[in-house]
Amino acid sequence: MYITQHNNVTDRNVVDELWELYEASYERLSAVDITRETLFRSEFEETLADPSNRVWVVREDNRPVSMALIATDIASTRYLSRAYFDRSAPERMAAGLVHYIMWVVTHPDHQGGQATFELARGALAVESSEQALLVFDLPESNQPNQDGGGAELFYRLAQMVGPVSLQAHGGSRYYALDFATIDAGVATDITDGAPVDAEHASA
Repeated sequence: MYITQHNNVTDRNVVDELWELYEASYERLSAVDITRETLFRSEFEETLADPSNRVWVVREDNRPVSMALIATDIASTRYLSRAYFDRSAPERMAAGLVHYIMWVVTHPDHQGGQATFELARGALAVESSEQALLVFDLPESNQPNQDGGGAELFYRLAQMVGPVSLQAHGGSRYYALDFATIDAGVATDITDGAPVDAEHASA
């Protein structure tokens, strides 16, 4: 098992095998999380081809089993607000040291094994040496509560390569107005789940 780092990945055979790994890794999440966690194929290819992105690949028997992509220019992504980090981390932004983990994927047959640690040691060691502010987000299936979960796992992996702290930067919650569930003038108050009089419920 070995790890390699790439920029500007455009070779068709390599892109195809990385896409196969990407799809296999996200298959379970597609029916668990409310958000679409995967890119479309065209977006995936554009992201791999962007020379400002770092692509890390762990291979076993020359087959990719784990992969991470880190954007070193958050302005090139649509997922983070540059203005937010210009305000909250101006010096790091000016130095180009606010980076973003766009994805970390591991084949289902290798999850929780050596591949994850090889990926972390390789990718996080570079971020540590640069003293980057490495931003990541997690779906609810991997982070059901504020504490523990995937964030704690990332933190512990990062501690293997150097001193680090874990920051929380907020997130989004999803709601739905279900107009098929109001029965006989009774609605549900999302603050405590208790029924309320729909005629007197205020928006």
